[in-house]
Amino acid sequence: MKAFLGRNPYWGLCLLAIVVVSAYWALWATDRYVSRTVVVLESPQIASPDVSFASIMGGGGGSSDLLLLREHLLSVDMLRRVQEELDLREHYAGHGDLFSRLRDRDAPIEDLHRYYQRRVKIDMDEYAQVLKIEVQAYTPEFAHQMATLLLQAGEDHMNAMGHRLAEEQVRFLETQMERLQERFDVARANLLAFQNQHGLVSPTSTVESLNQVVATLEGDLARLQAQRNALASYQSQQSADMRRVQSEIIALRDQIEMQRDRLAQAAGDSLNRISAEYQTLELQAQFAQETYSSALAALENTRLEAARQLKQVSVLQSPLYPEYPTEPGRVYNSSVFALITIFLTFIFGMMLMIIRDHRD
Repeated sequence: MKAFLGRNPYWGLCLLAIVVVSAYWALWATDRYVSRTVVVLESPQIASPDVSFASIMGGGGGSSDLLLLREHLLSVDMLRRVQEELDLREHYAGHGDLFSRLRDRDAPIEDLHRYYQRRVKIDMDEYAQVLKIEVQAYTPEFAHQMATLLLQAGEDHMNAMGHRLAEEQVRFLETQMERLQERFDVARANLLAFQNQHGLVSPTSTVESLNQVVATLEGDLARLQAQRNALASYQSQQSADMRRVQSEIIALRDQIEMQRDRLAQAAGDSLNRISAEYQTLELQAQFAQETYSSALAALENTRLEAARQLKQVSVLQSPLYPEYPTEPGRVYNSSVFALITIFLTFIFGMMLMIIRDHRD
């Protein structure tokens, strides 16, 4: 053995490194307690119409929400909150061995964040759609408190995001509602003023009635003209019957002409002009009313969607209050280090042998 180490001193360094590192993991490394919890994001099941403002704008859910929650829990903002409520610096700087503790109590936020990410592990199970959170600390109390805080802070953050989006949508629709209501009020007032000005509730109905009157008068005129032609075959133009029928024909023609002038004329307030203006105002009022009604429905749907935006962090496994330390994995770490060191040393020895062979 001594001869082998004498010829290959690097194997001695390998064994020395394995002994030192194993001694560190076995004797010196400080115990760490791990609080574990498993959570899932859920939304309230609120029935809503198929078409809503949120469905038009688009929405996300499922794994995307879990990823957002994971990124927030590992963010600097989350670190600052943990520091404010639990004094993370004091705990991790006041406990642990030389290699595992926070060396500088006043370390910059960037260094503290890297240390924080080594002590907080969050994995997402894409198949089960859950987050698995592990918090390592030097006391079971701190590990449990920190895991509980992460759950509460994550739920608050997801709800704040949902509230903010919903409030922006509702504010936008309320602004549009005010404008549409003003437009509807103006259109309705214009329609009423037009009706009062011309003394007609519905000019369109009046035009239809006059058309029927004209058609009836024309029918009577045609009947009288036929009667006059029949009388002309055996009576003179000066007979009483001929003069009566002729007078009635003239009266009917005057009446028809007067009614036609009411319906249409080149200048003045003819009924067809009034009816056309009335139909335009009526269409504007109907369109404003329909738009206003649609906005009311969209606002109500958005308010329902605002409740759906709320996210509840449902706990599948509550934060564990650890009873004994599970980190560091002393045997595992020592074994992995020994295997890697032996493997690297073997490669180094093979390289030396190849170099020697080439020299020879």
